[in-house]
Amino acid sequence: MTDTPAPVSPPGSSTGAAALPRVAVRGEALLEADPEIARIGVTVQARGSDRRAALEDLTRRNAEVLELVRSYGEAVESTETGSFTLTPELSKHGRGERVRAHHGRVHLQVVLRDFAALGELSTRLAELDLTRVDGPWWSLRPDSPVHRRARQHAVREAVTRAREYAQALGADLVGLIDLADLGTEGAFPSPAPAAPGSALRGLGGAAPEAAVPALDLEPRRQTVHAQVNARFTISAPQL
Repeated sequence: MTDTPAPVSPPGSSTGAAALPRVAVRGEALLEADPEIARIGVTVQARGSDRRAALEDLTRRNAEVLELVRSYGEAVESTETGSFTLTPELSKHGRGERVRAHHGRVHLQVVLRDFAALGELSTRLAELDLTRVDGPWWSLRPDSPVHRRARQHAVREAVTRAREYAQALGADLVGLIDLADLGTEGAFPSPAPAAPGSALRGLGGAAPEAAVPALDLEPRRQTVHAQVNARFTISAPQL
């Protein structure tokens, strides 16, 4: 009767990996990139004692804004209406629900891909009657390749850090146990709405187009942060 040799776990198997020392690290990456799009907020207003007249004024001014924005063609990536309100203002004196005036507002968001047109469009919008412009807010697109590069850099950083720890122990990296993505976060949240005094406002009639100055708006660099947690097996340390 011959002795049967004991089975040997192949490299990388769960049994073999369990017997190896492990090292856990975090990989991080912080990249800066130029923004890809800019957003501006546009608020169109109307006020009148007659509800129908206020609504007609609001409709006309909203159409003027949309016409101006569309005239910039491909420089504008998208235009979206965020909200519409028409609110009655009650008289402070007298009895009953007497309406003193009607206030109408339409909020729009305009996204531009061509920053050369941003300053001119912003000032031309601000020249329109009872029109407020806020922004710009700079950002990367959600599918920007910058996010992918940040994630890849974070993974490479985790591998480098784990290898450095292993070498400090006189060991080598053997295999990967797991890799957990903590998410890629762009540090470009929309800031709080501008203070009333810092917004561009149009309170009078529109000036001739040639007289409208174009703001020189400098794009704000964007920061992308990526993090991963990783665990590796290493060979036996030489202590």
